[in-house]
Amino acid sequence: MHDHRRLGRDLGVFGTDPLMGAGLPYWLPEGATVRHTLEEYVREAELRAGYRHVYSPDLGKRELYEISGHWDLYREDMFPPMRLGAEEVVLRPSLCPHHALVYRSRGRSHRELPLRIAELGTMYRSEPSGVLGGLTRVRAIHLNDAHIFCTPEQAAGEARAALGLIRRAYADLGIRAARYRLSLPGPGGKYVADPELWRRATALLEEALDGQPYEAAEGEAAFYGPKIDVQIADAAGRETTLSTAQIDFHQPARFGLRYTGADGRGHRPVMVHRSVIGSVERAVAHLIEVSGGAFPVWLAPVQLVVLPVGDAQEERAYELVGEAVARGVRAEVAGPARGTLGARIRAARLVPYQAVIGEREAAGGDLVAVRLRDGRRPGAVSGAELLRRIGERARERGRELWGDA
Repeated sequence: MHDHRRLGRDLGVFGTDPLMGAGLPYWLPEGATVRHTLEEYVREAELRAGYRHVYSPDLGKRELYEISGHWDLYREDMFPPMRLGAEEVVLRPSLCPHHALVYRSRGRSHRELPLRIAELGTMYRSEPSGVLGGLTRVRAIHLNDAHIFCTPEQAAGEARAALGLIRRAYADLGIRAARYRLSLPGPGGKYVADPELWRRATALLEEALDGQPYEAAEGEAAFYGPKIDVQIADAAGRETTLSTAQIDFHQPARFGLRYTGADGRGHRPVMVHRSVIGSVERAVAHLIEVSGGAFPVWLAPVQLVVLPVGDAQEERAYELVGEAVARGVRAEVAGPARGTLGARIRAARLVPYQAVIGEREAAGGDLVAVRLRDGRRPGAVSGAELLRRIGERARERGRELWGDA
């Protein structure tokens, strides 16, 4: 069993410091590369699915969260307000109130719907210090979030499409869903008091599941509505929620959101909340643990390590890395200064591809001896051929390192 807290630090993914504070990890260069690649993957998938991206501030007036219902029903998980002159502002606990304001920034027609607004933004939760740990429970959360504003007739289809995006991402990332959970209100919780809206939202989510097996769980709903939670499990069987799809009638009403229908009259949209990979922190923590740091080729922070046997081959090694970078392959040189060839090979054991350049390869011009992370040695190929194969594997997002291509 891999512990991402230890392995993540060993791999140079993230770190912590008491001066930054508990639950506020920083990303080291290797981790920043993984995070950036993951964020770009999601952005591209969202663009293909018809999403428009926005940016919104990490702060909002207290009044914003009073309108949304967060202040009354979610205040215990929020940081206290800060006074700025005559106003009180709050670190946002969620992006949805901001996106509601983006929607109502101008009039909307039914022809614009569904309007899919996405943002990879930061939100803040006042987590107790006792539950904080590594990347899985943090106080500053970078969330792959989106809100779809649509007609009631479109809501189930949009939630179903969001589940399709989640399944595709899991396949590309090598993540397995442990189960799907329909999260419902439970006794004693703080929820919006409107039974009819809860009934309608739950029925739409059941329709969106479209035959997908699920388990209902009382007491796990958001305060404003039910949600589909995609649960993942670590090697010890401990479950956490990674991805969600939610249907919300409450906030569109609170913010007075409208669109002009085909009848020329004003109508209220439905708000579908959706997160494909959840928080970047939790997604990366899970990937570290399930892969042991052996990330898929397309996500690996370093895809190729070039190993000159001696000083005489270093110039060619740096040339090859330059060619790799020019082709979009993440590569670095591990030269003799880092130790014996055997030690360098062991140090790079999690890198998908190793290219050894010795006297024989150097004498052959562009040749390198290839070693794969899975232990195979395909033999000597040209540097250009190796880079072509790596590029293809990264674009395909598959698991096979070599194959017949």
